[in-house]
Amino acid sequence: QVQLVESGGGSVQPGGSLKLSCAVSKWKWDEHCIAWYRQVSGKEREGVAAIDADGKTTYADSVEGRVSISQDNSPLTVHLEMTNLRSEDSARYYCAIESHGDLGDQGRCKYLIDAWGQGILVTVSP
Repeated sequence: QVQLVESGGGSVQPGGSLKLSCAVSKWKWDEHCIAWYRQVSGKEREGVAAIDADGKTTYADSVEGRVSISQDNSPLTVHLEMTNLRSEDSARYYCAIESHGDLGDQGRCKYLIDAWGQGILVTVSP
């Protein structure tokens, strides 16, 4: 069964930066869409950024210009570099993977997610 393990979360001041990483193991499909989603208690989960096997990306409007998603292929690892962080970026961030490999919009994969990581907390506060 595919495993997704996030790392790199923490607490930063507004304007600060963080880099999240998602290590993917036991992924047996040829294609992928790997995405970072985030969720605040009481609010629906929203996409942040997604990347396909060819390196094509999509970003949410709310983070465009402040976030960059990238991947290493062996082992498969996806990174989310975040800069100029704002209080509204505070959330639990989840790494997710989908097997069709198509991107949606607004930082999401097009189809339903096949597997999620446990999530990692990002707090932006003075």
